[in-house]
Amino acid sequence: MNSTEPRTQDFAGHEPHVTAQPPGFAPQAMRVPPDSRLKSPGLAAAFSILPGLGQVYVGYYPKGFIHCLVAAGTITMLVAIHGDTYIPLISLFLAFFWMYNIIDAARLAALYNRALSGGREPDLPEGFELPGMGGSILGGAVLVAASFVVLLHTRFGFSLSWVGDWWPVFPMLFGVWLLVKAVKDRASRG
Repeated sequence: MNSTEPRTQDFAGHEPHVTAQPPGFAPQAMRVPPDSRLKSPGLAAAFSILPGLGQVYVGYYPKGFIHCLVAAGTITMLVAIHGDTYIPLISLFLAFFWMYNIIDAARLAALYNRALSGGREPDLPEGFELPGMGGSILGGAVLVAASFVVLLHTRFGFSLSWVGDWWPVFPMLFGVWLLVKAVKDRASRG
């Protein structure tokens, strides 16, 4: 301490003990803990080995469930096909979809983290938004209906043999809903 600087003393008249701090040291009170909402892109990719789980981890529930349904539907088609004609094509689609799913989950986690930090960097896609925490009317309705049908079977002995014949109707209705939603979105933008 230089003789021209004022000396500070505590209440007992003693000079406080000062320890030298390493360069770049920030007191504990000054450190900012990492944001607990941040998502790990590596973990999102690892979760996506099960299609859609990485998207669900990041918070994009509808997208995750759609990816899960696409993978499950494709595998179901591969099992149900009688003959070799379409198996290579469907298998190739499944392989590319699986890779896309893993890459998409990691990319969504990275974009989510960037958007969460408030950055609007040039590499954020136009219109990118953080996932909403609201519910899904369609997802809830499908879950309630499917649970009701299974309850009828397990509790009341209702036969589910009709599901084997009519299961293609469900993805078809979902596709119609997606088309209607896309048309309404385009009409509202235009």
